[in-house]
Amino acid sequence: MSVTEITVVSFGYLHGAAPEAHLTLDLRRHFRDPHIDPALRHQSAHDLPVRRAVLATPGVRELIAGAALVADSFDAGPSDAPLTIAVGCAGGRHRAATVASVLAKRLAKTGATVSLAHRDLDKPVVDR
Repeated sequence: MSVTEITVVSFGYLHGAAPEAHLTLDLRRHFRDPHIDPALRHQSAHDLPVRRAVLATPGVRELIAGAALVADSFDAGPSDAPLTIAVGCAGGRHRAATVASVLAKRLAKTGATVSLAHRDLDKPVVDR
């Protein structure tokens, strides 16, 4: 892989605009939100039940695989410039943080230097 530096950042749209990125995955409308489950609402991607719920959502694993393929496509280009991938959901505590973490681990296996940042993971739950 010639893209030697990849930054994966998770965020919540309810906490502000999406960070600048080459690829932004918006999980809000297409994937079940663990926030609607009262048992998971105040948990986050730090908690195993949240990670399990997100990864059991139909289509999420395929999205992660697809995002990794997109990163490979950037790698095929002529530049070895750093790549940023942003992953967003409503609050940034459940879906985005889980998907970003799994994606970062997958990309690190390619030999790239991958950094992971969770902009909003530890912010309070947004009442909606």
